[in-house]
Amino acid sequence: MLKKPAQTVASHRPVSIIAPMNPPATAPSATPERSHQQRMEALRRANGIRSDRARLKERLRNGELAIVEVLVDPPEYVHTAKVFDLLLAVPKFGRVKTNKLLERCRVSPSKTVIGLTPRQRKELLDMLND
Repeated sequence: MLKKPAQTVASHRPVSIIAPMNPPATAPSATPERSHQQRMEALRRANGIRSDRARLKERLRNGELAIVEVLVDPPEYVHTAKVFDLLLAVPKFGRVKTNKLLERCRVSPSKTVIGLTPRQRKELLDMLND
């Protein structure tokens, strides 16, 4: 019976033969540094917007304000709010009902109020007015 010679396994590391699409940059492009005063001002503005949105959601929860009014003419502090989050603040609107409504209107759950197209806004308003 003939014996086969023992095969030695060489340890090879995988080598990529495809060049990277984006070679590493020597210096990453960074945003310009902000002064302490600029950072504090941005923080104050952001906190103000969060407070205004919290008050708006509370008014929606209490029935003092209709979601239709907010979507027809949104105040500036609501522009970057998610439609999904605002609908959740409306009484009788939970996650399931909100998702179904947005799906029927073909609106992504991550869509902001200002990002709604005229068609999406109209469909949402029509459905909410029913």
